[in-house]
Amino acid sequence: MPAYFSDDQFRVVEAICARLIPTDDDPGATEAGVAHYIDGLLGAFTFDPPRIWAGGAFSGRFGGSPGFASFHRLAPLDELAWRTRIEGSLGMPEREWNGPVEGLQEKYAAGLDELGADFADVGAQEQDRRLRQQREFTQLVYEHACEGMYGPPEYGGNRKCVGWSYIDFAGDVQPRGYSDDEVSQP
Repeated sequence: MPAYFSDDQFRVVEAICARLIPTDDDPGATEAGVAHYIDGLLGAFTFDPPRIWAGGAFSGRFGGSPGFASFHRLAPLDELAWRTRIEGSLGMPEREWNGPVEGLQEKYAAGLDELGADFADVGAQEQDRRLRQQREFTQLVYEHACEGMYGPPEYGGNRKCVGWSYIDFAGDVQPRGYSDDEVSQP
């Protein structure tokens, strides 16, 4: 169940991500759960604490306690900054000290409207045509798709670490660290 998107919007975001990072011989955006990452980012404030900063200092993947499994509470100024990035300024003076801000939620709403509610149902060529027409929005989704593909799984993407496996990255290895051989080889 999506945290931010409607079910129909989520289907469209999944389809966009599948075009941007397709599945071939290796896992793509669908297998990595990239749309879940984007949904979690836009819906970060539907969680308590917000899903902005995973805890630490260790993920637990290579020892240590699984601190990344919980999220930190935000300081008031951090919350204001992140709400402004995600939700936009919404005409609130405390968010418009440097002028109006179009938030990520607003950008996604406009971009999804432009692509059309039927985006997930049309063929690949038509999807590509629409994505080319919406270059700015496509670039935004691509940036978030890459974050969801290769970022820490605690944020909702990189399911089962498939993105890291694809690029032969073991992931965060705290508290073990890396050996001299691991950091000196190409």
